[in-house]
Amino acid sequence: MSKIHLISIGGSAMHNIAIALKNAGHTVTGSDDEIYNPSKERLNKAGLLPKKMGWNTDYISTDLDYIILGMHAKKDNPELLKAQELGIKIYSYPEFIYSISKNKKRIVIGGSQGKTSTTSMIMWVLKKANVDFDYLVGGNIKGFDLMVRFSDAPIIVLEGDEYLSSPIDLRPKFLHYKPEIAVITGIDWDHMNVFPTYDIYKKQFVEFIDSIAKGGSLIYFEKDSKVVKAIEDSTNSKNILLRPYTKVNLSDTGKLRVFGNHNLANLNAALLVCNESGINDEEFWKNIEDFEGAAKRLQKIYEDKSTIKFLDFAHAPAKLKATIEAVRREFPNKKLYAFYELHTYSSLNKNFLPQYKDTMQNCDVAAVLFSPHTLKMKNMPPLDKDEIKANFNNDTVKVFDNPHKLKNFIDSLSSKNTVYLFMSSGTFGGIDLIN
Repeated sequence: MSKIHLISIGGSAMHNIAIALKNAGHTVTGSDDEIYNPSKERLNKAGLLPKKMGWNTDYISTDLDYIILGMHAKKDNPELLKAQELGIKIYSYPEFIYSISKNKKRIVIGGSQGKTSTTSMIMWVLKKANVDFDYLVGGNIKGFDLMVRFSDAPIIVLEGDEYLSSPIDLRPKFLHYKPEIAVITGIDWDHMNVFPTYDIYKKQFVEFIDSIAKGGSLIYFEKDSKVVKAIEDSTNSKNILLRPYTKVNLSDTGKLRVFGNHNLANLNAALLVCNESGINDEEFWKNIEDFEGAAKRLQKIYEDKSTIKFLDFAHAPAKLKATIEAVRREFPNKKLYAFYELHTYSSLNKNFLPQYKDTMQNCDVAAVLFSPHTLKMKNMPPLDKDEIKANFNNDTVKVFDNPHKLKNFIDSLSSKNTVYLFMSSGTFGGIDLIN
């Protein structure tokens, strides 16, 4: 067993890794300058919540076997500097994941959107088929206590994030994993703070394709011309099996609890991965019938006879538009109220805002929230409400810079025969979305 310290333990993946390592019998400590729920409650329950917030170099000594460094930490983090001075092994978390899975069959799901949903579908089916596997996924899934699992399983299923690995490891996370089976669900420019142009962003996916093991396979959404171009630009595409897919036909699927064209495409990707893991089509469709989706991925948070409310992680422009259109198609006879929070660096960047043109056209009420405080925290220039409205190209879009004013607006609307759709990678300022 090892002695391990996690710098920036409060992150979504990091706190799950910490708990999984402790459950596996390792001695685990961690630190962070701020930890929010649900990470805080889960770390506290596991006995891993730091006694004090902030960085403490007393944690760092030569009796540590290694350190796992989260992206939230800075290059001048005092714990990191001391660890470097003492020569302690430092992993980014994707680097660590690869170190313990290099002898497993690695399945990696990448793409600008749909990663968590597709990974969750694969995990759901494999579990119901009694396949032994490890995993790392970016959302909570019913039936799985943690977002990660470490064991002696011969397979690992990994959600492959294209964001940077750590402050001292500026490679995208998915470039560490060297998959034998890879998925790309689509490519739409995101993370403008680290990939300032689309070409730079696309290059990460070309390198991801280049990283697939020789003789491995790439399962990709063939209707996305940007994915097809990335494959053409890859030097590795001749060494791997290319398996294109589109959305599944509903007539082939049986009963489903998920909906939307994007989920019908995700299902096909998951089906192909499961086929390569020994599960036939009939078993896949039988096992996926009761899959309800991952948390915050078109998650139903409220329903009565007249009203339905969904919460979705959508933040990229293409996903925002696709989610609205999916809900509109599923509930054509209900009013659709769509609420979106500008929360990520890209979405709050004036130069990125034009990407949102026409993304909120297909709803009866559309509202956008942003936080001036968040802009200050990110050291970004202020945004103008009229400028935001103009970029959405929809005169009916209402823009709010205060979550309580948005809540008052929501409460003023008639809820009769209505679907509410809340979309954000944030929390809408903590307002109650259910009541």
